[in-house]
Amino acid sequence: MLKIFSTKQICEADRLTIQKESIPSVDLMERAAGACVDWFTSVYTQDRPVMVIAGVGNNGGDALVMARKLLEKGYDVKSYIVRYSERFSEDLQINLDRLVALGHEVSYILEESQFPTISSNTVLIDGLFGSGLNRKIEGLAELCIGQINASIADVVSIDMPSGLFSDAFTSESSPVILASFTLTFQSPKLAFFLPENEEYLGVWKVLDIGLDSRFLASEESDLIFIDAIDEFKSLFERKKFDHKGSFGHVLLLAGSYGKMGAAVLSANAALRSGVGRLTSYVPHVGYSIMQSSVPEAMCLVDDYDHFLGELPSLAGYSSIGCGPGIGMNKKTKRLIRSLLEKAKVNLVLDADALNIISESKDYLKSLPPNTILTPHLREFERLFGISKNSYDRIKLLRDMAMKYKVIIVLKGANTAIASADGRVFFNSTGNPGMATAGSGDVLTGIVAGFCSYVKDPLVAAIAAVYVHGLAGDYSAREQGQTAMVASDIISSIGPSIVKALKV
Repeated sequence: MLKIFSTKQICEADRLTIQKESIPSVDLMERAAGACVDWFTSVYTQDRPVMVIAGVGNNGGDALVMARKLLEKGYDVKSYIVRYSERFSEDLQINLDRLVALGHEVSYILEESQFPTISSNTVLIDGLFGSGLNRKIEGLAELCIGQINASIADVVSIDMPSGLFSDAFTSESSPVILASFTLTFQSPKLAFFLPENEEYLGVWKVLDIGLDSRFLASEESDLIFIDAIDEFKSLFERKKFDHKGSFGHVLLLAGSYGKMGAAVLSANAALRSGVGRLTSYVPHVGYSIMQSSVPEAMCLVDDYDHFLGELPSLAGYSSIGCGPGIGMNKKTKRLIRSLLEKAKVNLVLDADALNIISESKDYLKSLPPNTILTPHLREFERLFGISKNSYDRIKLLRDMAMKYKVIIVLKGANTAIASADGRVFFNSTGNPGMATAGSGDVLTGIVAGFCSYVKDPLVAAIAAVYVHGLAGDYSAREQGQTAMVASDIISSIGPSIVKALKV
């Protein structure tokens, strides 16, 4: 997993790296631009013309280093500096002098009419502004961004698409480069995980430029990118003399008349997650459905025919999942209240369980510590309110997890997992094909299953979200994103656990 550092933290890492290695800042710039060039040459061939658009700061310096290195590799490069200020950074000036010394002409853009024509085959390198930007772009730079965005050329942005804030919300009225690729340094940025920014970023890549490893390891960050989970491998390994009792017993409260499919999906996902035993608790109408659809699970039935209304004994279970398809009957609402009061093991709440809680906000105060809530966006808003933008929503997500001492899994692209200690984890797996009925029920089953034998519920939630997304990625390759259904995800859980956890 990767820490997500702020711009301020990365600047400090730059400073310490320069100090520790006794190198000038321009040499670190050389290293960063070199990493960009290595990536660039792996993607674009020499028959593509390159246009470098640099600003007057250090991001422009990175762009000019790229221009020089690409020239040395035989690319056809044209370089421009947008003079939105008369003052050049010291490192920009050094690299400008080096580029000119090679006999390369660097043109200056002083007004919009001087902006060059961009052919469709051109690859444009955006070096106007980097991650240090903290104000809206105006004037000549804004006009140039408009010219770039009006083209259909590929745009490769260095560090950040110019105009996009790294650590804050960027207003829709702000001019921002529409990048095809974003090459950022050492750490992903918070902005990468906000849906409003998707159109600006294109495909983003994190490039390791060798910043001080000791500092990066010791520096704290409450934001973390889940790019792998094999560090949890030991928690999922099975020993020769283990038996089904070693992997827990899940109680799954799910289903109602017309919604038994949710119970079936969640139960099958829980079984695929590796739980030792599963008991499904369903209304009487669901008994034959569960016995025939999920033969590996035990089945208990409620006294009511069409909905759940009486809480069963909770003795003997190691985790409880509740919510898929249970409906909103008045008696079901009382069952939820009783469940919150009596649950003593890892508890996972989804779907209608969350909707019931959202109608009676005092239920939130009864949530057992480290309960896992798995809302999608609308369920989250019903529980905690509507945010002005995604940046504010992440703050609200963190605040609510800390306030109620729970784990909140906010489902979506880069599903965000907030822990009771204030950390937020962003997932890397998954695809839009998972936006299909029942996908959330599958996640509930995996989370409940992992919680049955992984003692730390936060680890169980992180691993479940990653595996769920990876299973969706496998399914998309087999079925395509358009045709994928939730049961396809279940069939890919096993290979995903093997891939993700190497077990």
